[in-house]
Amino acid sequence: MDRDITGKRPHFRPQNHRSNPYRILLWLSLIAGGVWLFFQVQNGQVQPLFLPTPTPTRTAHSYTLEGETLFDAGDLTGAITAYQEATRVDPQDAQLWSNLARVQTYSSSLLSNDTDRFERLKDALNSIDQAIALKPDDPAVLATRALVLDWYASSYLLSEDERQSSLNEAEKEAARAFNLDPENAKALAFYAEILVDQQKWSQAQQYVEQAVLLDPGSMDVHRVYGYVLESLGQYRQAIEEYQKAADITPNLTFLYIFIGRNFRTLDVHTRALEFFEKAANINDQLGISDPVPYIEIAKTYSRDGEFFIAAINAQKALQYDPSNANTYGQLGIIYTKARNYEGARPALKCAVIGCSADENETAKEIIDQGVAVQRLPLTSGTVAFYYLQYGSVLAALSRPNQNYCPDALEVLEEVRAAYPDDAVFNDIINENEAICKLVGNTQSP
Repeated sequence: MDRDITGKRPHFRPQNHRSNPYRILLWLSLIAGGVWLFFQVQNGQVQPLFLPTPTPTRTAHSYTLEGETLFDAGDLTGAITAYQEATRVDPQDAQLWSNLARVQTYSSSLLSNDTDRFERLKDALNSIDQAIALKPDDPAVLATRALVLDWYASSYLLSEDERQSSLNEAEKEAARAFNLDPENAKALAFYAEILVDQQKWSQAQQYVEQAVLLDPGSMDVHRVYGYVLESLGQYRQAIEEYQKAADITPNLTFLYIFIGRNFRTLDVHTRALEFFEKAANINDQLGISDPVPYIEIAKTYSRDGEFFIAAINAQKALQYDPSNANTYGQLGIIYTKARNYEGARPALKCAVIGCSADENETAKEIIDQGVAVQRLPLTSGTVAFYYLQYGSVLAALSRPNQNYCPDALEVLEEVRAAYPDDAVFNDIINENEAICKLVGNTQSP
C-alpha cells in the first residue's frame, strides 16, 4: 500500500547552518577581553585570583601604645624602636617625636660611658628638633626640649662654652613652655632641673615644689624633685622622692640606680645593694643586658673592701658589654685596690690606651675571646682617675730590666695637661714621677 511522505524533506548530506552574527560578536568580545586581562596581569595592574591577602598596616597609634607599654615595663630600647616606627608611619605628629626624644633622653642614663651617652643624647636632640619644627609653640614639646637640652649639656664631651649655651637655651625653652601653659607641671619641673645645673638651688626647689602641687602623679616631677634634694645634700628626702617616682613607674631601673647611689652616699651599703640588685633583676626578667647595675654593685663592694665579689660583678658587667672601655677601667680600679697589679695593667690599658682583640688579655680571660676596645677620651675626673691609676700601676710594676715608666710618664703628663690646677691629681703624678726616677737611677745587676 502506497503511503505519502509528509513533513520536511529528507536530507542525505549534512545541512549547512547560516552563521549567527550576534554569536560571532560575543566570541570576539570574550577573546579581546581575555587578551586585555592577560596584559593587565603581566603589567601588574590586575592581581591574579587566590593571592594571599596583604598584611594589615599598623597605625601610628598602635606603635605609640606599644612604646608607652614598653617604657612602663622598663624596656627603653624597645620603647625607642616602637616610637621610631610611629614617627615613620606618621612623621607629621610632633607629639610622637617629643615622646621619642623623652625616652631617648632617659635611656642615656643606662649607658655606662660618655661617648655612648653623648650619641644617644644627640639622637634625642634630633628627635625633639623634628617636633619643634612641626609645632614650635606647643608647651609640651617645648618642655621636652628643655629636658633634652639640659641632659645634653651634662655631657663631658662638650666644651664649657657649648655646655653653657645648651643650658641657657634649655632655660629659655622651659620658661617659654611655662608662660604658654602655667599649669604645665613638667615644664616647671624641668625648669627646676636646669636651675640646679646652673647652681640656682633655692629657685629650683621653689619651682619643683610648685610642680608637685600641680601634678603629684607624675614620675618626671618626682624624679626631678629627688634630683633637686640630692643636689642640696638632702639624701634621705631625695630617696623618698625617687621612690615615689618608682612607685608610679616601678620598672624603670634608672630610678633604682639613683636610689642606690644615694644610699651609698649615706654609707648604707646594704640598702644600696638592694636597689642595685633590684635593677639587675628587672633587667634579667626583661632580657636586657645592662652592665650598669653590676658596675654599681662592684663599686659598692669595693668600698667595703670586698674585692673578690666586687671583681665578680665587674666581670659580669664586662660579659654584657665586652667592648665598653669604662667597664675595663672599673675592673682595673678593683684589681688595683686588691693589689692585683698584674691583672689591673691590661684592664686599665684597654680603658686608657685602647687595645686590639689580640692585645685584650682581660677579655680573653673572662669571656675566652679577644675584643677590640677603644680608649676613653680624657673628658672627666672619673676618666682622669683611670689614667692616673694606669700610670701608677705601670710605675709600681717597673723594674730596671722591665721598665714601664716611659709609658707611665706619658699618661701622667696627659692628666697634668688636662687638670693643671688639681692638687690631688698633681700629688699622685709627683709621687709616681719620683718612683720612676728611682727606677731609672737603679742599675740592673
